[in-house]
Amino acid sequence: MMKDEHWPTLISSALAAVVVGFASTILVVMQAAEAVGANEAQKISWAAMLCFAMGGLTLWLSWRHKMPMIIAWSTPGAALLATSAHGVAYTSALGAFAVAGLLAALTGLIAPLARGIERIPSSVASAMLAGVLMSYVLIVPAASLAMPWQVVPLVIGFFVLRLWKPMWTVPIVVVLGLGLAAFSGLMNFNTSDFAVARPTYDWPAFSFAAIISLGLPLYLVTMASQNLPGFAVLRASGYQPPVASALITTGLASTLLSPFMGPQVNMAAITASLTTGPDTHPDPSQRWKVALPYGALYAWVGLAAGLFVKVLGALPNDLVHAIAGLALFSPLMGAVQAMMKEPNEIEAALVTFLITASSIVIVGIGAPFWGLVIGLVIWGLKKQLVKT
Repeated sequence: MMKDEHWPTLISSALAAVVVGFASTILVVMQAAEAVGANEAQKISWAAMLCFAMGGLTLWLSWRHKMPMIIAWSTPGAALLATSAHGVAYTSALGAFAVAGLLAALTGLIAPLARGIERIPSSVASAMLAGVLMSYVLIVPAASLAMPWQVVPLVIGFFVLRLWKPMWTVPIVVVLGLGLAAFSGLMNFNTSDFAVARPTYDWPAFSFAAIISLGLPLYLVTMASQNLPGFAVLRASGYQPPVASALITTGLASTLLSPFMGPQVNMAAITASLTTGPDTHPDPSQRWKVALPYGALYAWVGLAAGLFVKVLGALPNDLVHAIAGLALFSPLMGAVQAMMKEPNEIEAALVTFLITASSIVIVGIGAPFWGLVIGLVIWGLKKQLVKT
């Protein structure tokens, strides 16, 4: 195995996946942690344990099934928490994460449940995701007014870079944002604060309201926006993904690790596309080896999570919101396109989108749940009327 002459491309593909995956959305994860009241030590634990879980599960699943099964954190799930979790106690949020992971594992175990998830119309699921992302992306204009000299150049650079290297746009914007903050004297931290990351442990509390408003939407949005597209990426590269194995493994890992981290680990979609093609290795049966450098790189990033969290935590809130909002622009664009794809489902999708984006809370349950439920009711009624 070690004599493979394609190790340079295996390593470069893994490095690209790690840089794009981590730099693009770590700020969204940190915003999610802040929304549920995580302190600095807990934020570091989230970042470290997510990295360790992603690297370790990628190694295990790729070696076991001999295909490049790339694991990532749930970016849509983090965005959901960042916009919908305010007021939810930290331990209750951990309980919701545990339930979401258990539901993912049960989906892999129970075939009818998996079929039920697959039957949710993609337009409605995409509309829920779009509503979650929209409320986050809308923060960018306000941040631009609050910090015009720092945020406006990022916005301009973001759209210019999208014309050149779309995949690398967000990592470059993150580096640019750090540079602008440092140049403006806005970053304040001490190098003595940096240390090897140490996990924290908090026993999850199981609140019905948190499970319904966070856990269930987290499970649904992760399944629809991460796992299913992740399996599609593998199929497009000629693999037959082991769906049950992947869902059971990532779901149980998310549940067991919920005292240490949030929100969830799952199949990668965008970053997986960087590692599953011939650019990684000409022989499809050998591409699973990309998991070795991928796992090693994420182990290093996990150990250095304290440094990354300290650096990112030194950024002003408006700048953090702007970078995170820009990072979610591309997923928002994809979700909006998907929700409008079927003309007969536009009403249901639009209602789902509007309710989710409204951030309403009814009987302690957040907007994503109500958006999905009401959207499905409208979708079902219209489908019955068309039949009759």
